[in-house]
Amino acid sequence: MNNMFKTAMLMAGFVAFLGVIGALIGGKSGLLLALLFAGGMNLFAYWNSDQMVLRMYNAQEVDARSAPEFYGMVAELAQRAGLPMPRVYVIHEDQPNAFATGRDPEHAAVAATSGIMRMLDYRELRGVMAHELAHVRHRDTLISTISATMAGAVSALANFAMFFGGRDESGRPVNPLAGILLAILAPLAASLIQMAISRAREFEADRGGAEISGDPLALASALQKIEYYAQGIAMPTAQAHPETAQMMIINPLAGLDVGELFRTHPHTEERIARLHAIARGVG
Repeated sequence: MNNMFKTAMLMAGFVAFLGVIGALIGGKSGLLLALLFAGGMNLFAYWNSDQMVLRMYNAQEVDARSAPEFYGMVAELAQRAGLPMPRVYVIHEDQPNAFATGRDPEHAAVAATSGIMRMLDYRELRGVMAHELAHVRHRDTLISTISATMAGAVSALANFAMFFGGRDESGRPVNPLAGILLAILAPLAASLIQMAISRAREFEADRGGAEISGDPLALASALQKIEYYAQGIAMPTAQAHPETAQMMIINPLAGLDVGELFRTHPHTEERIARLHAIARGVG
C-alpha cells in the first residue's frame, strides 16, 4: 500500500470518526459541523501541517552561511539521494533527535536538535540525516506529519467534549454514556492515527539511509548514542505534543513507558542489528 493511498485512507477515516463524534455530541447539527471541521482540517493539514510542526518546535531555518558544515552535509546527501535540496532547520533542544517533514520531496524540510549536533560526530550525524532524507525519498513525511496534526486535533476535541459536554437539537444533555465513550475512544483514536504509520517505515528509512550515506555502521552508532542520551534528557515540546513523537528518529518521550501496542518505533537494538547485517552484506 503506497503512502499516498494510506494518506487518503487516513483522511477519510478522520472525517468518518469526527462525524461520529459530532453526532454523539450534538446530533444532526453536530454531525454537520464535525464534517465541515474535518474537511477543513484535512485541507489545512495537507498544505500546512509541516509548518505547524516546525513552529511547534520553534525550529530555526539555517543556510550555507549560518550553518555551513551542517547545511553542506545535507546538500551532499540530497545530491547522493537524487532529491531536491530540502529546507534545513535546527531545533534548540538538548535531547539528541531529528525528523523530516513536508508534503513531497519538492517541499521537504529536515530538522535536527542542537543536542544531536553536539553529541554525534560528523560521520554519525551524516548517517542520521541520510535516514531522514530516506523518509523524504520514500514519501513518508506527508502521512507522518498529517497523522501528528490529526492526532492532536482528536485529543483536543476529546478534552473539549469532556469539559463542555454537549446537547442535542432540543437542548437536552447528551447521554452521559456517550460522553464517557468519547472520552475513552478519542485518545485511543489519536493513538491509532499515529499507529497508521507502520513501524516498518523506520527499518526502511534505516536501510535507505545506509544506502544514501554508504555507511550503515555510522547510523548504527548514532542510534545507539541517541537511545542512550534520550533516556535521560527530556524534550518538553515532545512531551507537550506526544502526537509528534512518531516523526522523530528515536522516540523522544524519555522515561515514559509505552506498551508494545502503542510503540511508535521499533526496538533500537533490532534496528542496530539490521544495520550491522547490511554492513556485513555490503562487505
